Amino acid sequence: MLDNLKKYHIVLASNSPRRRELLGGLGIDFQVKVLPDVSENFPENLPVERVAEFIAKEKAEAYREAMQANELIITADTIVVVGSEVLGKPAGPDEARSMLQKLSGCSHQVITGVCLTTLQEQRCFSVTTHVTFKQLSQEEIDYYIATYQPFDKAGAYGIQEWIGYIGVTRLEGSYFNVMGLPVQRIYTELQTFQ
Repeated sequence: MLDNLKKYHIVLASNSPRRRELLGGLGIDFQVKVLPDVSENFPENLPVERVAEFIAKEKAEAYREAMQANELIITADTIVVVGSEVLGKPAGPDEARSMLQKLSGCSHQVITGVCLTTLQEQRCFSVTTHVTFKQLSQEEIDYYIATYQPFDKAGAYGIQEWIGYIGVTRLEGSYFNVMGLPVQRIYTELQTFQ
């Protein structure tokens, strides 16, 4: 599978263990390379549905200068959108608590933007999944934050963790997208890479 990628040295530009696990599930060889201090800022007037893709593209541009001729860099960014508010990674327990309270008892969107970049070509796209949480008790929120410390996760939660087990009542779209990487779409895009 994906024999067309044999000429590429694939690089996942992410510290996320979940992204490493998900990309590894496609059965392709890749290396992880992470540049320090890559910006995750975006223009305030950018429509929320374009934020994750914008950040993924900015991350790709940060790698472009050091890219080798045979490298294919995969960059990604995941955001959670509730109403029109973008929730990134919480700075600490108080912000995580606030985020989970906003998600409690309602639906939100998880959007992951991805860029596949070589020196000759770049493909960027985003995938959206709709997630609904039950009404979470304060005790459940506090337990989750204390036990799992979800400070490296957009929206302050990992669907594959305890909060996902007890809290998610409905999911429309890709489960793996909520974990941080829409692997089905990535596989489809990589199949046609030249």
